[in-house]
Amino acid sequence: MKIDLDTDADAAYIYLEDKIEDGGVARTIEVNHNFIIDFDKEGRPLGIEILNASKNLSPELLKSACILE
Repeated sequence: MKIDLDTDADAAYIYLEDKIEDGGVARTIEVNHNFIIDFDKEGRPLGIEILNASKNLSPELLKSACILE
């Protein structure tokens, strides 16, 4: 599992697959205003976007994230 963190946007993306190919996301579901899940064409979850990451993720998880610049 890989986590990218955009500190400017306070958003994190948790990859459930090693790599998501261009066009690999077939459907996106907004669970609520902070959690968005991407699915492939077979309905498998590919990743989870988390908005307001600093409030919704633990400090330990945020420390393990790859910071995007």
